[in-house]
Amino acid sequence: MSELGYETTTAEMRQRLKMISRDRRYSTFVAEIGGVVWGIIGTLTHASPEHNDPSGKIIALVVSTKKRRSGVGRALIAAAEKDLAQRRVARVTLTTRFTRKEAHRFYEALGYERNGWRFVKQLLAGNS
Repeated sequence: MSELGYETTTAEMRQRLKMISRDRRYSTFVAEIGGVVWGIIGTLTHASPEHNDPSGKIIALVVSTKKRRSGVGRALIAAAEKDLAQRRVARVTLTTRFTRKEAHRFYEALGYERNGWRFVKQLLAGNS
């Protein structure tokens, strides 16, 4: 997460993953090569007020800068999409910051389309 600008300690990440692993709506996939973690993707399956079938969201995708453009990101996306399809998810969404132009091109190359805006409002101070 730190590679995306979210300063995170190992203890914080362990706690987050522990909480996520208790909820069956979440899936997490890790890219490990030679005993080293090079990437992670997390998804969420949820009911939608707009559609009859479940929706899915990629909530995090991080690939180490040392392994970008090596196929790790594509493999993580493929694993997430396969899992979401097995959960009967018909559509998947994701968000990314405006400044991440390379990520935009990456997602578009995989068939993702821009179709809206994301708005954010911080409700509690100190929570990120």
